[in-house]
Amino acid sequence: MENKTNGSVEAKVVAENGQLPDPADWAFTDVVNYFKAAGFDEQATAFQDQEIDGKSLLLMTRNDVLTGLSIKLGPALKIYEYHVKPLQTQHLKMVSVYETKGL
Repeated sequence: MENKTNGSVEAKVVAENGQLPDPADWAFTDVVNYFKAAGFDEQATAFQDQEIDGKSLLLMTRNDVLTGLSIKLGPALKIYEYHVKPLQTQHLKMVSVYETKGL
């Protein structure tokens, strides 16, 4: 479930098709479990306390993660750069594919 590459941890809750499920459909417990699987047990409680679900996660800015969650700066930067931002990018790609195909 975890891939360690050059010191970073990438958590993958992979569906049968090999893709990460669309974060927009995640409940806040899915978000918490994602960050726990990524090695951010302590920081996952901040997402749990504020009940941040997948849609909220996709709307988060860098500033939201750095200041709004009361997480230490180092982990907050890693969470945003290596998890939130890539999940946002993945979601946008999924949406554009569906729009292109007319689904």
